[in-house]
Amino acid sequence: MTAIPTLARLEQSTSLCEVLLATASSRLDQPALRSHGSKDVWTYRQVLARIGEVASRLRQCGVGRGDVVALLLRNRPEFHVVDAAVLFLGAVPFSLYSTAPPEQLRHVLVDSGARLLVTERAFAGVVEATRRLDTPLERVLVIDQPAAADDGLASELAADTTGVDLSSAGVGPDDLLTLIYTSGTTGPPKGVELTHRNMLEQLRGVHASLPLGGGGRQVSFLPAAHVADRWASHYSAFMTYGNTVTSVADASQLFDAITETRPTVFGAVPRIWEKLKARAEADHDGDLVSDAPGNPALAARVRERLGLDAATWVNTGAAPTPPSVVEFFDAVGLPLCEVLGMSEVSCLVTISTPTSRRPGSVGTPLSGVELALADDGELLVRSAQVMRRYRGLPEKTAEAIDANGWFHTGDVARIDGDGFVWIVDRKKELIINAAGKNMSPANIEMALLTAGRAISQVCVIGDRRAYNVCLVVPNRAAFGSDEAAVSAAVQAQVDAANAGLARVEQIKKFAVLDAEWLPGHELTPTMKLRRRVIDATYSGVIESLYRHGDGGGGA
Repeated sequence: MTAIPTLARLEQSTSLCEVLLATASSRLDQPALRSHGSKDVWTYRQVLARIGEVASRLRQCGVGRGDVVALLLRNRPEFHVVDAAVLFLGAVPFSLYSTAPPEQLRHVLVDSGARLLVTERAFAGVVEATRRLDTPLERVLVIDQPAAADDGLASELAADTTGVDLSSAGVGPDDLLTLIYTSGTTGPPKGVELTHRNMLEQLRGVHASLPLGGGGRQVSFLPAAHVADRWASHYSAFMTYGNTVTSVADASQLFDAITETRPTVFGAVPRIWEKLKARAEADHDGDLVSDAPGNPALAARVRERLGLDAATWVNTGAAPTPPSVVEFFDAVGLPLCEVLGMSEVSCLVTISTPTSRRPGSVGTPLSGVELALADDGELLVRSAQVMRRYRGLPEKTAEAIDANGWFHTGDVARIDGDGFVWIVDRKKELIINAAGKNMSPANIEMALLTAGRAISQVCVIGDRRAYNVCLVVPNRAAFGSDEAAVSAAVQAQVDAANAGLARVEQIKKFAVLDAEWLPGHELTPTMKLRRRVIDATYSGVIESLYRHGDGGGGA
């Protein structure tokens, strides 16, 4: 069958189901999905058959149009199959963070209304603990459990395919595509409702700015619960471009997977780029930033050693990228393209390309994206990419999307005369760590304060950092002048709070301060933390907490 050009395929399709069918039908014998760990490889022909089998199995379990199905899976080929199978039933697949504790998983399951969960044996313990917390789950299917086991899918995801016709899914542009649960500045995670129309607009906009070829290679390593991997690996690489997606279930194997796969497109959070830079520098005695630009052979060897010698577009986002990192990859011939994205806008709204970029800028808006600046400099977005709403939260939706359809990003920005966007500040009190994970410091601080009586005041730090730390004003009245007792009690309270936090939210180190925070300096008149003042006042203390790696304990 003759392949339909990518843009035409996107323009003609009204759902991601149609996009996938058009992509797969022209590449039936091409590898679609592979596992870095097991080395299994599935062609598009095999993938379509598996999608039909899983769809039939799910339908036997009662999954129908509009139902929500939760996925708790590592990065593995089965994720793409199960997610697509749910879509072809007119249902709504969404992913849970595998590092979240049972309490957080329960909130998301209750909020989404999911009655069925697809998972793997590795998560049996946390799933069982979550079910004991009174969730709406009626059934759990385990993909790598023998067929004879209770409620288990066969390891090959086989089932009776009678009546399954993937060509007549009947899914429309305004049907829900997925839910992305994103952290707010206060309160529990909110469910972002994205439709097929939202994501199609995103894919069309990216392709108009950067018309990538198909049939390449990509690596999936970020969690599917994050909009970045869902867009890049699932909707874009697998469904749209026909790029073979190599899944990396074990994050420690990422760099081996990159060198083995030689991706043609690669995107990562700043922390990954920092590690790649360090790996390259460890293999070179001199200064690559100085040596590589005048030595094309050296630059080529660096790209090859990193596994990025075939990459035509490398990008970074989710958190600010240090200028030194951008400078380094420029020097070795890998122009690092900074982008701006968020869950509520289906991922990217601005993009940099190898031929249109300015270091430090997140690029220019995609076609179909309108940008504006509010009176206070906040960046506003209006586009068909903008989410339908926050699930079950009409007041929060109204706060985020105004009456004129502008989505308020929470980022303070400037737009230069050529349309390049520069992020100046963040309006929201939100931690975005070096790995691009969004966290609410207020939520973490509340967990710390309610975990015992040793902490009187606390401020969590972690923005753009590899891990979270906190500054603590202890409740000295309870312990007197015994500093050892104070430190031990604070440590115990931090440990208790960490037990209920996701791994990425947990506090790795803390510092106990001498003076109480008072209104007019560290606090506002209404007793809110003045985070910038605290950062500036205690900058030396904060830096000391990051000076010696990420070990735990107090300071």
